[in-house]
Amino acid sequence: MKTITQILTEKLAAAFVECGYSAELGSVGTSDRPDLCQFQCNGAFGGAKLYHKAPRMIAQEVADKLSSDTDLAKVEVVGAGFININVSDAFLLGYVSGQLADKDLGIPQAEKPETIVLDYGGPNVAKPLHIGHLRSAVIGESLKRLAKATGRKTISDVHLGDWGLQIGLVIAELKERHPEWYCFSEGFDKEKFEGIPLTADELNEVYPFASKKSKEDDEFKAKAKAVTAELQKGEPAYIALWEEIIKVSVADIKKNYDKLNVSFDYWYGESNAEKFVPRLISTLTEQGLLHESEGAMVVDVAEEDDKVTIPPVIVKKSDDSNIYATTDLATIIQRMEEWKPDEIWYIVDSRQSLHFTQVFRCAKKAGLVPEGTKLEHLGFGTMNGADGKPYKTRDGGVMRLELLFDMVYDYAKGIVDKSTHSAEEDKADIARRIAVAAIKFGDLINHRAKDYIFDIDKFMAAEGKTGSFLLYTIARVNSILRKAELPEGFKADTIYSDSERDVLLKLALSGESYALAYREKAPNIICENAYQLASAFSKFYHDNHILTEEDENKRNSWLSVCSAVKTSLEKHLDILGIETVDLM
Repeated sequence: MKTITQILTEKLAAAFVECGYSAELGSVGTSDRPDLCQFQCNGAFGGAKLYHKAPRMIAQEVADKLSSDTDLAKVEVVGAGFININVSDAFLLGYVSGQLADKDLGIPQAEKPETIVLDYGGPNVAKPLHIGHLRSAVIGESLKRLAKATGRKTISDVHLGDWGLQIGLVIAELKERHPEWYCFSEGFDKEKFEGIPLTADELNEVYPFASKKSKEDDEFKAKAKAVTAELQKGEPAYIALWEEIIKVSVADIKKNYDKLNVSFDYWYGESNAEKFVPRLISTLTEQGLLHESEGAMVVDVAEEDDKVTIPPVIVKKSDDSNIYATTDLATIIQRMEEWKPDEIWYIVDSRQSLHFTQVFRCAKKAGLVPEGTKLEHLGFGTMNGADGKPYKTRDGGVMRLELLFDMVYDYAKGIVDKSTHSAEEDKADIARRIAVAAIKFGDLINHRAKDYIFDIDKFMAAEGKTGSFLLYTIARVNSILRKAELPEGFKADTIYSDSERDVLLKLALSGESYALAYREKAPNIICENAYQLASAFSKFYHDNHILTEEDENKRNSWLSVCSAVKTSLEKHLDILGIETVDLM
């Protein structure tokens, strides 16, 4: 389905051509001054340079050509040559009706089939998720849903950190604590291995303990490195224990992601890319790209027009071990072989920008991806505390994501418990949904590249740009629709007030927001549009007595508008990964 600006651009382009000018001058956008008009075309100014004619004269010729178009309620020339446009009520109502009938709800669809791999999450096995993992998960989930809503095939991969020294540290510490475990005995036979009594809580305690220990005890650090090396060579006992650690840790990680409505198609880790490392080394060597530098094996990726120094990417350290760049490059080989994506998006902290510049350049230089395949790092800023620094616990530590969620949930539950609108048995689930909405909307309303301050009072507010306000708006619509007999289909055929027109225009322009959000890879645009629609509905609700309106046509029209708002807001929130509530 075409967006309104596409339809209007076609009309204006045809009018420019009829007047003897280029069709490219007919581009139409939404107005920066909605108090003056709904849409605007500034093409006459470009035409003035091309045709050496006053822009106002060109604009007037074009406006005259459109004077008989019944889809347009106003086409007027203002100032030096701006063309201001309002669409007719009939056109607006027809467009919204078409949106609601469209299986994609008017969201512009991809022009050709595309497959996009999204790499987000990035947790480390044997470590609890902390608030540093929040933004990657929340932004990545929303971008996945947005890409899917635009008709693209998406493949999401959590890309676990499951193959490095942290695993060696954990195994070494477990070996010291539980030497009696069968996996640490001589003559280990995997067929006889029945698992270990390991819990997520113990695992989450072991890593930080072992990490600190390795910094103070050189002998233990050497043991952990030796264990890591043996694990990566395939030592059966360590592989068996590693698999148990993965099972326990991933179950715990999934539990926390599930709370936030975050999911992944694949739970691959660095270990899955390990088998592609020899091919990577072979490819880089055959192409003469890999060379020795201070004992390490590197690839030069600097380019002549670089304004900052881009150092070589290290593929093998001096001790022949792999680093993140190694596994990231090997993972690209794996993804191209398994999925053949058109694009790969990495939703990772902005502070990793140099790393991805190096990796992407190396991948392109080595031909690991076809020329047309796009590799993109979609960086994000940090979630900060009131002091403007990365959010910490009261004792100065990094807060676990589970504790952050519980804190917001308890806040929401305290509010819900006071409500008389919902049944007692539903209150826990309602509080959970409100908590998720508060956390996600509070994050996503900010452009992903910017830092933001986590403020629980602000995020839970019932008014303003909050998830709570959006949920409350939908609950209000539900309340109206429960008390009325909703007509089948979209029955609005007349616009009775300015506030109603504003709601309909916001609904009609949603397609523009989805398209822009996709182009910019910016979920905050979806958040802003949802808020603007909810705000417009709030005014419409207060201006009109919907349920007590005696005129049946007017009442049915308004009920149709209410239903349309609900449908649209639910779609916005679904793309943000937020579940709605019936009551609040």
